[in-house]
Amino acid sequence: MTFDPNAAAERDAGIFGLPHTPDEARVVLVPVPWDATTSYRRGASEGPRAILQASMQVDLFDAEVGKPYEVGIAMLPESAELRAWNEEARAEAEDVIEASGRVAGVASLEASLARVNALSERVNDVVYLETKRLLGQGRIAAVVGGDHAAPYGAIRAYAERFPGIGILHIDAHADLRRAYEGFQFSHASIMENVMRIDGVARIVQVGIRDFCEEECTRIASSAGRVRTFFDVQLAAARARGALYEAFATAAAALPEAVYVSFDIDGLDPSLCPHTGTPVPGGLSFHDASALLEAVVRSGRRIVGFDLNEVAPGEDDEWDANVGARVLYKLIGWTLVSQRLIERPRLP
Repeated sequence: MTFDPNAAAERDAGIFGLPHTPDEARVVLVPVPWDATTSYRRGASEGPRAILQASMQVDLFDAEVGKPYEVGIAMLPESAELRAWNEEARAEAEDVIEASGRVAGVASLEASLARVNALSERVNDVVYLETKRLLGQGRIAAVVGGDHAAPYGAIRAYAERFPGIGILHIDAHADLRRAYEGFQFSHASIMENVMRIDGVARIVQVGIRDFCEEECTRIASSAGRVRTFFDVQLAAARARGALYEAFATAAAALPEAVYVSFDIDGLDPSLCPHTGTPVPGGLSFHDASALLEAVVRSGRRIVGFDLNEVAPGEDDEWDANVGARVLYKLIGWTLVSQRLIERPRLP
């Protein structure tokens, strides 16, 4: 049967109701159901499943990016192994989190922390190898988390493939803490760990509004390797009608090859109320798309991306609905930047 992009999604269809298999698709999504180190509110491990389900309601023609679906988009099956590791790591992490990471001298807590760190490294290796495999096939590989620790392995694979890559980091948090609560690969440490990856030239952060003094010092002492556009600065730019100019400045700070790491809590929390660590302020849905457009307008190429921290509420699909639409925008702007699709002309 011929696929009709204007029809309702088939019940057994793939992501966004599409018929593509991973072997056919140009864009392959890697679900990572991982939220072991989340210390405030868990649930991001259910993000990939929830986004898959909500994506069936997304119309495939987009006013800004046209027809991303035409290149083929597919999501890999969720790994039972990763989910099992997450359940084990979450159980081990509970007492460590309860102790605020102060485990020294308590043998049981030290053992639990070591186990979580070991499982985190396993997840990183699996994600790295899967991303590297897909990139080797000429595909665009994208992680759908999970908490923000999930894409570390993918970023490592992209940095190998595109040396000198820049990271556009959209988030409420700076994520520059050192082994937060003792977890070496904490969601709160992702960008600190990314800074140590060979091949990552610069991190440009947008929307940051919740950070500690140490992280602020880390940014200031990075010799320009981390460029942060704080939410309070963006709010001031918005008030004087210069928000898009600020986005253009952020885009200009990036190298030619760009990887977008998108934490959903970078958005206004009314759009993601169940995310693990919501913070007042943030970008609107259209702001986020305009930021990605600014990157494309600047002539830079988005080579890969991730989306994290989408946590569905109980009997509430709103977060997943927003997450699915952000995901489609990420796919679309990536394809536009690579000239794999054309932007539409609206009537």
